[in-house]
Amino acid sequence: MSEPDKNAPRLGYVEPLAHESISHYLGRLRRFKGNSLPSAYSLGQAAGIGTVTSRWEKLYFNPFPTAKELEAIARLINLDPSRFRDMLPHPEMTLQPRPIRLCGACYAEVPCHRIGWQYKDVAAVCPHHNLRLLERCPSCKTPFQIPALWTDG
Repeated sequence: MSEPDKNAPRLGYVEPLAHESISHYLGRLRRFKGNSLPSAYSLGQAAGIGTVTSRWEKLYFNPFPTAKELEAIARLINLDPSRFRDMLPHPEMTLQPRPIRLCGACYAEVPCHRIGWQYKDVAAVCPHHNLRLLERCPSCKTPFQIPALWTDG
């Protein structure tokens, strides 16, 4: 792991949403006005942890993020490390990174990807709305992209 760049920019603060996945959050952070982070790689490099953030955006956590990596990113984005950790899957739960799933009703209430939708233990039904989790657009039938690439709507 390389040392953080002392000249790295302090990024604008982006408030995490309740139950938001780290993938969705990192995408919102990169697109936030004034942050100008063209890729997941640039965030990790600015924090001095290399390119691991590109794996996190794709919901791949093998190896699982270390406390040192999470603290480096949290420090760069001015976020409490515990809030950043909350966006990760629970280590005891098995994550299913593909297909990307979502509950249309939850997304209509708060437009963000929730990490809980990707757990293998979660049946293909939203525990809150008791609706089937979607794996593709109901209109065009295209599978959902990784949450980091989602924009409003």
